[in-house]
Amino acid sequence: MAIGGLIGLLDDIAALAKLSAASLDDVSAAAGRATVKAAGVVVDDTAVTPQYLQGVTAERELAIVKKIALGSIRNKLIFILPAALLLNHFLPALLPIILMIGGTYLAFEGAEKVWHKLSGTHGDDKPAVEKGPEAEKQIVSGAVRTDLILSAEIMVIALATVSHQGFWSQLASLVVVAFVITLLVYGVVAMLVRMDDFGLMLAQRDSSGMQKLGRGLVTAMPKVLATIAVVGTIAMLWVGGHILMVNLGADGTGWFNAPYEWVHHIEHGISEATGTLGGLLGWSFNTLCSAVIGFLVGSVVVGVLHLIPFKKAHA
Repeated sequence: MAIGGLIGLLDDIAALAKLSAASLDDVSAAAGRATVKAAGVVVDDTAVTPQYLQGVTAERELAIVKKIALGSIRNKLIFILPAALLLNHFLPALLPIILMIGGTYLAFEGAEKVWHKLSGTHGDDKPAVEKGPEAEKQIVSGAVRTDLILSAEIMVIALATVSHQGFWSQLASLVVVAFVITLLVYGVVAMLVRMDDFGLMLAQRDSSGMQKLGRGLVTAMPKVLATIAVVGTIAMLWVGGHILMVNLGADGTGWFNAPYEWVHHIEHGISEATGTLGGLLGWSFNTLCSAVIGFLVGSVVVGVLHLIPFKKAHA
């Protein structure tokens, strides 16, 4: 009986191995489709992250990027993935609500940065390393907190792409997406923040062409990073507003569908009326509307938080 049971178990294991091998291609293909589907938010994530590295000394940049990347993969695998799979299976109606809470937070962060800039106030520009390890912790925690929202959007989009599959295929596909997206985003961020060092290396070469290219990179990178910081703020408003606009009508009831339907209808009209550039112009209109909604909602939250009297406890 024991030998027969062992043989049966080995047969089951062999069958499972064959099934896993056969489904590996399906998982890879599904993960690829899910990654492409989430590409828009990936671009936003890449644009948002470098702004957290402003004021960080060069020797600490890669270390901080590594910490943020580890926090991002932890967000995706430990917090978002189990929650998304469980909610999708048992309480799918809660997913849009959770996404809207995250979208509101993104809109708030973006609007707060805009109002801070418009107010003309300036923070402490001293490098974070000179302020002590606590400042670095704040940089990392702020970036990881924002990443949590963007990662949630990425993983939910990916989940929707593979929702027709079985549970284990969904899990495997989403794990692949989590690692691929994290490596992509923070690999690009690491390249961006170290590009000036690459420029300095080229500037020391014997070739005059390489020297010119290196000096050009060194000169251009501060402007590029400043531009990325602006794009990152706009991305917060855009993604936050888009999450709110789409998920307000996610349950398909009442007038909550109206904002997205209006914007989508006008976007479709622009695309059809403008020929070759129709797709780009339609997308730009949708993005502008999302950013405006994000700014308005975020500004309301900023105003409410500034009206609430916070009292510090005195020792």
